[in-house]
Amino acid sequence: MKKITPQNLSLFNRNLRHESPNDIVDFALEISENPIVTTSFGAYSAAILHACTQNRPEIPVIWCDTGYNTPATYHHVQTLTERLQLNLDIFTPKLTTAFLDHTLGRPEWDNPNHDLFSEQVKLEPFKRAIEQYKPDVWFSNVRKGQTQFRDSLDILSLTETGILKVSPFYNYSDDEVTAYIKKHQLPLEFDYFDPVKALSHRECGIHLGK
Repeated sequence: MKKITPQNLSLFNRNLRHESPNDIVDFALEISENPIVTTSFGAYSAAILHACTQNRPEIPVIWCDTGYNTPATYHHVQTLTERLQLNLDIFTPKLTTAFLDHTLGRPEWDNPNHDLFSEQVKLEPFKRAIEQYKPDVWFSNVRKGQTQFRDSLDILSLTETGILKVSPFYNYSDDEVTAYIKKHQLPLEFDYFDPVKALSHRECGIHLGK
């Protein structure tokens, strides 16, 4: 992979600032040996999945299914998987939803059990996925304005373990992402629930991981 380091990261971001999401994906795939794309199958997930699979149809699509998703989300997963022929790999918690409900319940963000709950339902499965695939490039649908933490990122960012995180739609507004999805006649699905994030402005946990 072409060397993108903390020292030259800002230069690459400046160069990509006015490129289209598809061109950003193309650039990242050219320098990648082992890319993945992660998704929550939230409202705007179709955009990142379409942009990535148009260039690399076989790219692994990682979904950490918490087990708490809505029926509409599971339908959305099926629709997009069939429509885009996703190479989908699902990672689930080692503990069942019923067991977690019995032992931890569904703790709110200010409950002492919330960190343990987050680890069980989302972070551990995600760590397992990263360990299995060992990606050098990680495509995500992170965008500016979603959370305070995400505002500190950019199109390209580096994790502490050296994975290049690529967010092709980083500078897109909701309206711009919606326009992309509609242009390509893809579905939007707003019936979505994340038991870890709880509040719309909070970080889900995965993107804070190192």
